[in-house]
Amino acid sequence: MGRQGSVETTVPAGLPFTFGTHGFRCVLDVPDAMRPWRDRVAPREDAGTHDRDGVRMFRWNGGLHDHPVGQIQYGLENLAAYRRTGDAFFLDRARAQAGRVVERRHERRGAWFFPYPFDFTHAVHTGISYEAPWYSGMAQGEALSLFAQLAQLPAVPAAARERYRRAADGAFRSLLAGNGEQPWVVARDGAGHLWIHEYPIDPPGTSDHTYNGFMFAALGLWDYYALTRSPLAADLFDGSLTTLTANFRALRNPRWLSHYCRTHAIPTKSYHPVHVTLLRQLSRLSGSELLAAQSDLLADDYPPPSLGPEGGPVHLAEGAHTLLRFDDGGAVTATRTLELARPAGATASHRIRIEGRDVHYLLADGPNGAGGWYVAERYPAAYLRGEWCASDHRPARRARFRAGVSVVCRRGTEERTVTYPRDTPVHYDRRALVDGRMMLRATDGDAKGWWVPGSQLLAG
Repeated sequence: MGRQGSVETTVPAGLPFTFGTHGFRCVLDVPDAMRPWRDRVAPREDAGTHDRDGVRMFRWNGGLHDHPVGQIQYGLENLAAYRRTGDAFFLDRARAQAGRVVERRHERRGAWFFPYPFDFTHAVHTGISYEAPWYSGMAQGEALSLFAQLAQLPAVPAAARERYRRAADGAFRSLLAGNGEQPWVVARDGAGHLWIHEYPIDPPGTSDHTYNGFMFAALGLWDYYALTRSPLAADLFDGSLTTLTANFRALRNPRWLSHYCRTHAIPTKSYHPVHVTLLRQLSRLSGSELLAAQSDLLADDYPPPSLGPEGGPVHLAEGAHTLLRFDDGGAVTATRTLELARPAGATASHRIRIEGRDVHYLLADGPNGAGGWYVAERYPAAYLRGEWCASDHRPARRARFRAGVSVVCRRGTEERTVTYPRDTPVHYDRRALVDGRMMLRATDGDAKGWWVPGSQLLAG
C-alpha cells in the first residue's frame, strides 16, 4: 500500500555502499533480559499524552502530532511490560502504536519511511532545521525493533505476525537506500564509516552524527537479524559497531560527561547514562569486550550520581578529612577540616564527579556537622560501603593476574590471597564498586566466586 506522494522504484538488493567493518557479529545466544528494550517498562497508567486510541502523541508549537520515535519507543516499552506481566492490555497498546506507525508510513525508494509531520528546528544544535515531512534514522532503526519483536511473539496471531514481518522488511530497506537521492538516513563519512543519522542533512557530511540515535538504530539491526538471519543486516550491524568504536574518542569526554554528537561535541547529562547503557547492550549483543570496556570508561568518567532515597553508608577513617563545597562549575567555594579520633560513619546522598575533579560524596549527615559537605572518595580513608554501580557481562570478560603479585580477594567479610608464579588469565562476569574500590567477580581459577581489585589486574 503506497502513501501520499509515493514513488515506486527498484527495491534495494544490496548494501548502499562499501564501509568499514571490523568483524562484529550478531550473537543470538543472549538471555532474554539482556535483549533490546527489555529494561524500559511502561506503567499501566502514565502521564504521557495519548489520543482516544491509546496512541502516544506529541505536543509541539501548539499542535498535537504523531511522533514516530515516541510511538515506537512507547510500543517497545509496552512489549517489555507484557513480557513481565503477561497482561494482554500491554500487548494491545503496543500493537496500537505499531499500527499507527504503519498507517502513517511513506513508501519511498522501495522502502518504508516513517515521517515526522511537523516542522522542527533544534534549539541547541545549529544546522538542524526541517520542514515536514522529514525522516530520522533513529525512527527507522527503532521501527525494526518494534516490528521484529512483534513478528516473533507467539501471542500475536499468525496473520498479524506476517504483517509485522512485512513492515520490518519495509523499514529495513530504508537502511539499504544510500544518500544518492531523497529521502535517506544512511551515509558514509570521510573516513569510510557507515552512519545511520538521527538527523540526516544534505550534504551528508554536515549531519549531526548523533550517537544515541545511531546506537538505538543498531539495536534494531540486531532485532531484524534475529528475525530474518539477513546477511545484509549482519553487515550493517558490523559497520555500525565499527563506526562507534572508531569514534569513541570523539564521543568520550574523559572524567566528565560524554558528547551528544560528533559535530557539536556538547556534553549532556541526560544522554551520558544512555550512552553507557547502549554500549553495554551492544557489547552483549555482539560479544565484544571492546564495547564493554568503552562502556566502563564512560561509567567511570561520570558515574550515576544518586545513591537512592536512603543514600549510602560511608566509612570515614580516623584522621583528617577535607570537606568542600563547590559552585556549578566545580570551583571550590568553601573548605573545612574534619578531624576524627576514631573511625566514623556517615550517609551520602550522592556519589558524583565534580567537573575537573575526582569523584566525591555529598554527605547527608555525619560527625561534627559534616552533612551538606563533600568529601573525596579515597580508599581506605573515605569510601562507600557495599556494592554499587554494578554491570553484568556476558560473555564473561578477560583479565590477567600479574606474575608474583599477591592479590587480596574478598567475598563478604572473608578475604583470601591469590598469587600466581606467572601471568595467568582470569574471567569475570560482574564489575562493581565494592567498598570503595572497583572490583571484578572472577568466574574461574583460584579466585572463582571472589571479588578481585580491578587495579591489580592486567587487561585482556
